[in-house]
Amino acid sequence: MDFDYQERIPNNVGLADNKSLQRALEHWQPRFLDWWREMGPSDFQTADIYLRTATSVDTKGWATFGKLKMPDYRWGIFLAEPESSRRIGFGDEMGKPAWQQIPGEHRTTLRRLIVTQGDTEPASVEQQRLLGHTAPSLYDLRNLFQVNVEEGRHLWAMVYLLHAYFGRDGREEAAEMLARHSGDVNKPRILSTFNEPIEDWLSFFMFTYFTDRDGKFQLKSLAESAFDPLSRTCRFMLREEAHHMFVGDTGISRVVKRTLEAMAEAKSDGPAALRQRGVMDLPMLQRYLNFWFSSSLDLFGAENSSNAAAYFASGIKGRPDEEDFADHLCTEATMALEVPDAAGGIVTETVPLRNAMNEATRAAYIRDCAMGLARWNKAIASAGIDFAFALPSPRFRRTIGAWGGRFVDPAGRPVSEAAWRAGMPSWLPTDEDKAYVKSLMRPVTEPGKIAGWIAPPLRGIDGQPVEYEYVTFG
Repeated sequence: MDFDYQERIPNNVGLADNKSLQRALEHWQPRFLDWWREMGPSDFQTADIYLRTATSVDTKGWATFGKLKMPDYRWGIFLAEPESSRRIGFGDEMGKPAWQQIPGEHRTTLRRLIVTQGDTEPASVEQQRLLGHTAPSLYDLRNLFQVNVEEGRHLWAMVYLLHAYFGRDGREEAAEMLARHSGDVNKPRILSTFNEPIEDWLSFFMFTYFTDRDGKFQLKSLAESAFDPLSRTCRFMLREEAHHMFVGDTGISRVVKRTLEAMAEAKSDGPAALRQRGVMDLPMLQRYLNFWFSSSLDLFGAENSSNAAAYFASGIKGRPDEEDFADHLCTEATMALEVPDAAGGIVTETVPLRNAMNEATRAAYIRDCAMGLARWNKAIASAGIDFAFALPSPRFRRTIGAWGGRFVDPAGRPVSEAAWRAGMPSWLPTDEDKAYVKSLMRPVTEPGKIAGWIAPPLRGIDGQPVEYEYVTFG
């Protein structure tokens, strides 16, 4: 594929051959840069940062590393390599050629899906904009900025689709994505999880582990789409998304490791003793885990959804890794869902699998999340500590679907409202927890040094040592 990196907007979609589209995107570009300066990482625009930049989309090596300032990052439009004669892999349209243009009857639906996905990308940058001031090391500071610039590029990916395939409606939607802001009372982001504040690095690690993992599953679902440009866009985005989850996974692992070291030093697992040593106790980490995991579950949608059935039937949105399934039509298959009954108990309801696609994907997400917990629990068990992290029930703290607004404890048991409110201080981060974590957030900017509440990384980035000066302040 031709990869034009020297253009004002780097791309591999032949932008120079479509002058009207090029002009539209060049008109949007300065607005994006204004948004980046105003709502992107605060006060670090002149720093030189060791970043990776996409310079190709081939599978043999698609990125280069080097120091540059974030405003000089080469945001662009990159689609994965096309598959010759690609055909729709599921639903009622299975076997037909993938769409290179959008069928009129699916225009509104695809636009809504692209806007919703695109809106999450700048939202996370806004949520994390102040974290640079409290980074525990230059290694972590660089990782934060790598995540930020790639989320900015993912916004570009969706904006390109809006401009290229949706005309005036798409241009207006692209402008609106820079007008909404995370947590804004009047113009918040579309999905509630992306309006939650991220004011400390523990929340950042939890977000990149749990919420970016939701992003992985959403992108995988859209990568199956019959709309080929969307599929190719998401396939390339997934390469970058992997690093974001790596940041969360290794970040939490390092927090746990430092806590276990402090337990051995203090010969105690008591929260008070550990807080005196400036680390995070395991029960508090569980409460943060409960919050961010449960916040991410609603992003999949309702358990029983006619929209999900329609997306699958039409070929708009499939299951992640659709090729791994034997049945790609799902006209007869069903799925059992546990739902609340009128008496406050739980009953099983059998629904067509097409209607349960959200729940099927959510179940795969939960299994994926559990793998990280297994690693952390193995480290805890090896240290001889009688504690294990657990994912709360997918019924816990839901706001949509069958369990939306229900009073359910982390084990999935329906409880009274009084019991639910009484249990919350032991289930979710308390004001005291948040204040303590914030008290630990002190910046460490000397190369090779690290804050006392987190263990050093096992290795550096791109073959560089951990002690490398990943960020040079301007």
